[in-house]
Amino acid sequence: MEASALNGKDVITANAYTLGDVNGVQVDTDTWTVTHLDVTLTKEATEELGFKKPFLGSISICLPVNIVKAIGDVITLNKSLEELKNLEECKSD
Repeated sequence: MEASALNGKDVITANAYTLGDVNGVQVDTDTWTVTHLDVTLTKEATEELGFKKPFLGSISICLPVNIVKAIGDVITLNKSLEELKNLEECKSD
């Protein structure tokens, strides 16, 4: 699968919460493997994860690929929204 095929796919948590959509990937250039998905959060997910929504634009986070359960029409994660709050990538300052 090409990495660009992931762009625009919805990302759904294990408890069926729509987190956002993929807007890119991060690659480890030493091993040429995808390590993280860049996900643009929905307004609701931004608030649930404790981020402050910017006046213009949106918040993006990078999710490690080891929390991806399945890829199909949507990308399903193996973590719930509550579990994502504890991921370092999802913590707000």
